[in-house]
Amino acid sequence: MDMTKEARIAAGMTAKHLRYEEVPAVLRMFPSFVWKADLNPEVHESMDECIIRALDQIRRDEPALAPGQTWQSKQALDKLDEFRGLVFCINDAVASVLEHLMISYRVFDITALWANISMPGAEHRMHCHPNNFLSGVYYVATNEGANTINFHDPRLQTGIIRPPVTDLTAENTDQVTVTVKNGTLLVFPAWLPHSVDVNKSGKARISISFNIMFSSYADELSKPLW
Repeated sequence: MDMTKEARIAAGMTAKHLRYEEVPAVLRMFPSFVWKADLNPEVHESMDECIIRALDQIRRDEPALAPGQTWQSKQALDKLDEFRGLVFCINDAVASVLEHLMISYRVFDITALWANISMPGAEHRMHCHPNNFLSGVYYVATNEGANTINFHDPRLQTGIIRPPVTDLTAENTDQVTVTVKNGTLLVFPAWLPHSVDVNKSGKARISISFNIMFSSYADELSKPLW
């Protein structure tokens, strides 16, 4: 007598599981991470206003930006008083990341902190931040159509074969898009490639990027481990 479809499936699953001593497991190794936090409005709103005023002052003698243009400030905004609150938040976030990674060396410096103002139509192509351990970005002004950042698979060789998938997961995608808002703070490995899509909103997108490196790296951490 023929078995029903359900019976055949059940029998197949039972036979398959009998092959193994235990239920098969997937061991996830060498993950890439992005640390994300949204600051409370009472923290970031006044800080954002202070940052915007400071950027207006920095740009006071510069021409207005045209559609499609992006302006980047000098990379030492962490030295300015107007960015002291953001520097505190960044230092706190980085300390949390190092604790999560179980890294014992916790002495680090902000090696660069700069502003990005991207007008409608502007984009930022895929890139990474060499000669640093961590990088990050803080969002001052976002709008619908200008509120995402893309992170790309750093293993370029995985693109050689791209079979169709039934659903996108962390294991089979080559790009992850993270949605952000005003007050979002991201920290990620400096080597992780990332990009920003075209600003499809009608307003400027303002973000503050930063890099992090261990203090006295050459003197204390670059020695051979064996």
